[in-house]
Amino acid sequence: MSDSQRFPVAAHALAYLAHKGAFTAEQAVSSAVLAASVPTNPVVVRRVTALLAKAGLIATRPGANGGAWLLRQPQTITLDQVLRAVHGCAQLGCPPPGAKGCPVGESIPRAVGAAIKAADEAAGARLAQITVADLLKECPAAVAAE
Repeated sequence: MSDSQRFPVAAHALAYLAHKGAFTAEQAVSSAVLAASVPTNPVVVRRVTALLAKAGLIATRPGANGGAWLLRQPQTITLDQVLRAVHGCAQLGCPPPGAKGCPVGESIPRAVGAAIKAADEAAGARLAQITVADLLKECPAAVAAE
């Protein structure tokens, strides 16, 4: 799975867990069920849920009767927290080192780095305003099923 897929898969999985009301081990949703909703391979889901569990957003139980469930209410989980859980930080990337002796190459990494930092901070600030519960509100079929 590419790094660019982790965040959307994580947000989708959290929204699905919230939709299903998975807040206890007894209500756990299997990686196969989550994968069918995303849709992706259950291995991809397990990798992402491991990161979400490490961040304290969900709990998981391995095995045939395993699955994942939310440890927090969906209105308290922001997308910034989700992004940081699966990427470690908001990230557009890192500029490569510039070529020594080149007037552009020597300065551009610093300039691009500053632009990336500003964009990451802006994205993080916006994502901090959006919760998993907000995502579900944008899913009319999920809201209607409640």
